[in-house]
Amino acid sequence: MKRLYSYFFRGLITFLPLALTVYLLYVFVVWVESLAMRMVRPITGDFYLPGLGIVLGAALILALGVLVSQRYVAKALSWLELPFTNLPVIKSVYSSLKNFADYFAPHEKDSQQVVLLRKPGDEMSIVGLVTRQNFDGLPGALGQLDQVAVYLPMGYMIGGYTVFVPRTWITPIEMSVEEAMRSSLIAWMASNRKPE
Repeated sequence: MKRLYSYFFRGLITFLPLALTVYLLYVFVVWVESLAMRMVRPITGDFYLPGLGIVLGAALILALGVLVSQRYVAKALSWLELPFTNLPVIKSVYSSLKNFADYFAPHEKDSQQVVLLRKPGDEMSIVGLVTRQNFDGLPGALGQLDQVAVYLPMGYMIGGYTVFVPRTWITPIEMSVEEAMRSSLIAWMASNRKPE
């Protein structure tokens, strides 16, 4: 009975992530396709090619990326963002989401670094993400720090702590930011369990 129980949960753990991913992709594709159909049908009539929504969505995102890369558009966008960056509650949510998304955007290689943080003389280590290499331009004593900011994600939730530590406490790890975040989210549990 114990072996049957073990097989059932292994099957469930294998099936659930796959099923949820496929379901979310399906919901997204259906939504994009229906939106594209409503936009294109008035122009083309009954003619519609399946998959056109995904192509149009990707093209719009690409066009938006090209557009906001232009200096004058970026300036206009900052004016458009004013309500989102000045209203009390909305400011916190919008700024947090924007900074989080910006962290995963392409930057210089050393600004996105996965590191092993270990205090000298301590055996405990923790994996973190360097979020800031220097503090130039920040107010007061914070701007004078000769340290790095390291974000320490917490398992099973979106959240964590940012600590300021000397550079000598960190050792770079050959791992992508996405892989480190994914592993932290599941508390670094091994996914390649050996069969009994």
